[in-house]
Amino acid sequence: MFIKNFIMNHGMRLVMFNDHCNLKLLSVAPTRFASTLIMLKRFRQIKNDLQQMVISPKWDDYKEDDVRKAASVKEKLLDELLWDDIDYIISFTESICEMIRRADTDRPSLHLMYEWWDNMIEQVKKAIYRKERTQPHQESPFWDAVCKVLMARWSKSNTSLNCLAHSLNPKYYSSEWLSEDTNRVAPHKDLEITRERKNCILRYFVNEDDRRKVNIEFANFSMCMQEFGSGDAMKDRFIMQPITWWAVHGASAPSLQAIPFKVLGQPCSSSCCERNWSTYNFIHSVRRNKITPQRAEDLVFVHTNLRLLARRSPSYNESATQMWDVGGDEFDSLEETNVGRLEIANISLDEPQLEGVLFNVDHEDEDLEDVVQVE
Repeated sequence: MFIKNFIMNHGMRLVMFNDHCNLKLLSVAPTRFASTLIMLKRFRQIKNDLQQMVISPKWDDYKEDDVRKAASVKEKLLDELLWDDIDYIISFTESICEMIRRADTDRPSLHLMYEWWDNMIEQVKKAIYRKERTQPHQESPFWDAVCKVLMARWSKSNTSLNCLAHSLNPKYYSSEWLSEDTNRVAPHKDLEITRERKNCILRYFVNEDDRRKVNIEFANFSMCMQEFGSGDAMKDRFIMQPITWWAVHGASAPSLQAIPFKVLGQPCSSSCCERNWSTYNFIHSVRRNKITPQRAEDLVFVHTNLRLLARRSPSYNESATQMWDVGGDEFDSLEETNVGRLEIANISLDEPQLEGVLFNVDHEDEDLEDVVQVE
């Protein structure tokens, strides 16, 4: 940040930079995804241009700004240890960002999250141990610190539904997938996954007889017994998409088959993070741009929790707070442009069951009239 700010805040230094480099220095907003990593990648991409800039005669000849800071920038850019550190940071953080990007799509990925997390943690560990020239069985204080952060995040974001989706993916029982890594085990042999899967089934099937039937069907599926042990069913586990496999080979377990049809089609997204970024942007605005990052994070925490507490109040949908569920921080008034949104926002997941939607189609030339009845 020091190097970027020095170049961007001094006109002549910026002119020198533009003369030597066709690319621009990225100034990414702190509320954007992986902003520091993106900036470091751009620095690595224009390394040669930056070094050519500081060794040119113009850099030392110009004396109108802070000469000591200019000399410090030159020293840092010519220091190979700095670039080694940048390469190191990129090497062990890139797999984390890649995993998040893969998850933040519209395609079904809930059943893949467990595997992605395991692979990501393994890649981060390999990058750190490679840099430290440490053997896999040896301890690394830095890896222990990074692992602690990753596991805390996993414990916070992991749910029983992730484990259930992982358990219902036929791919993870195939010999092809298990043979790719000697440390891999089938989901029904993993204690954590088994425990969370059983918790999900316990909540989903309240009736004891139905639950026992589903457990028996899962045992047949995981152990490749009865219809699940046929040649095509075994071969297709590694080849077919999970939901397709269940549609083709899951008819012998009707109670269990209904679950993967719902779970394996669920996508993952970063919408919750984006809402948090929106609140951060509302607090750290142009007029309040000197707030420290820690204070801004504390205000986001307080702001979000005040909203959660406000939802319990009977007056939540009657005062200005009713705008919060419509447009977040952008809509804070009852102007005509926002009133129409309120009529839609009143039908939320907290409302009773919608009885139906009736369409008046007696005359084709007339407009359709939507009637929504809420009990």
